[in-house]
Amino acid sequence: MDTDRLPGCYRHPDRVTGITCTRCERPICPECMISASVGFQCPECVRAGSGTGHPPTANAPRTIAGGVVAADPHLVTKILIGINVLVFLVMLSDPAFAVRLELIGGRYQEYPGGPLHGVSAGEYHRLLTSMFLHVEWWHVAGNMIGLWVIGGPLEAALGRVRYLAVYLLSGLGGSALVYLLSEPYVRTLGASGAVFGLLGATVVLAKRLRYEMRPVIVMVVLMLVLTFVPLGRALTVSWQAHVGGLVTGALVGLGMLVPTAGRHRALVQWGTCAVAFLLAVVLILIRTAELT
Repeated sequence: MDTDRLPGCYRHPDRVTGITCTRCERPICPECMISASVGFQCPECVRAGSGTGHPPTANAPRTIAGGVVAADPHLVTKILIGINVLVFLVMLSDPAFAVRLELIGGRYQEYPGGPLHGVSAGEYHRLLTSMFLHVEWWHVAGNMIGLWVIGGPLEAALGRVRYLAVYLLSGLGGSALVYLLSEPYVRTLGASGAVFGLLGATVVLAKRLRYEMRPVIVMVVLMLVLTFVPLGRALTVSWQAHVGGLVTGALVGLGMLVPTAGRHRALVQWGTCAVAFLLAVVLILIRTAELT
């Protein structure tokens, strides 16, 4: 597809799109497109058709994934960023706070404050809580910039609930692979697994909307290069979290965006989420059996 010949969204001219409103034929980007009985409509046509800016929930405008279009399409992303920043500030005032929440697989006998009990000892909460921890200001800043740039448009396209499902399952998938493949005493933390999952879902979204894939593929390749190529960083990058998050995000994103309708759409979407969750659980149980 030649992007030079595609128009920009009528509300966001800098966003090239090949989708048009089925009523007024204005070009619309994923943030502006609202599912209709046939194709997609722009927000103005939806409001004009309903006669009010606040249609009933049953007839509420829908995103491409079937989620309800929200007044603030980036609210969940903002909340996630706020939680990560707040947790980082708590860590600055209480360094021991992270010790109780970071991902560690097995019992860590040599920790200065006493032995740590890991996931294999039943502390499964570490698989999720570690997603909200960061060691340095540049660590949290880098992940939050990625979350805003990648997550904001994806949330607008999926809707709040589906977007949050992609984020949490991607983080869990990344943590599960870390737990499976890392040394049991390696301490891991950070939101990068979840952010990579959002990137994986973005690849699926771009393919679904028939966007030019080269910029998205270049971004994926660049982030993987930064994952595997040592660049003299003070912080060791967990490639397991990145790969696990990327694969999980792509899988869940595929389920969210597969062209289906009605009850079948919800069945496929939440069924895919269940499959992703169960796959992570299987990896976790396999590793726990090895360590106990």
